[in-house]
Formats: sequence, structure tokens, C-alpha cells
Amino acid sequence: MLEVTYSYWDGSGHRRVVQVSKGTTIGKFLDLCHKDISQDFPELRGVSGDNLVYIKEDLIIPHNFSFYDLIATKARGKSGPLFHFDVHDDLRLGPVDTRIEKDESHPGKVLQRSWYERNKHIFPASRWEVWEPGKDFGTYTIHGGEIYTKEDKK
Repeated sequence: MLEVTYSYWDGSGHRRVVQVSKGTTIGKFLDLCHKDISQDFPELRGVSGDNLVYIKEDLIIPHNFSFYDLIATKARGKSGPLFHFDVHDDLRLGPVDTRIEKDESHPGKVLQRSWYERNKHIFPASRWEVWEPGKDFGTYTIHGGEIYTKEDKK
């Protein structure tokens, strides 16, 4: 069993934890999340798991993938691995270089598809894109900053 920490996102985060097996699809995971949070959030009572979206490391994870698919293929996001369930210490000391890939991952966001559609032009939703296996998401940027090479500066 995996313990997956997620945050129900309605503009602010509401952190929760759910237990799933590695073979659980994202769609089934969203159904479990819906059962977990619908009592506390009345706006979710008339919504099904199909109307929820899972965002992990700025990527929208399609419902048909399983956690096993993502873990076994060592799926990568914009800033490093999508899932890392190992427990370890962060040995970085001093100032943190944002260009260095992070080894930890943040809780994913679970949100209503309608919220995403209404807010996809606004940060943070404006950074989200659909995850595709094998796609190279390039260098991670923060604050929408551009990364220039030496050739660009000429």
C-alpha cells in the first residue's frame, strides 16, 4: 500500500492522506479522494470522481494511468521525479540552487475540472499541462523567468 498525500485545491490547499495500492489508477484514486473530502466540502457532493483532476508537479495526470505505471517508469515532471516514496535526509547545506533537480516531491492537488477551466489563465493553473510519458519537460523555471543560453545573449 502507498500513502499518498494530496491537497484538495479550491484556491487554497486542504491537505489530506489516502491509502492506495500501486495498481490503483488515478481515476480510482480521485474517487477515493472524493469520498474522503465530499463531507467537508459541500460543493463536491454533486460531483463525481470523473469531474476531478489530479495535478502533480505542475502536470495534469490522466485518469487512465496507475501509480504503478508512474513509479515503475520513474515518471518525471518539470522539477524531478513525480513520485519518490523513499525516506531520506536532505543533505543540501547553505543556499539552495534552484537549477538542481529536487529529489523530493510535493503533495499533488485534487481539484474540480470546472475550477481548472475557470482559472487556467491565472497562476498557478496557467503553468499546468497534461503529462505525457517520455516527454522532456525541459528546464524548470520559477516566477515565469526565461533561461538564456550564451548564444541568446549575442
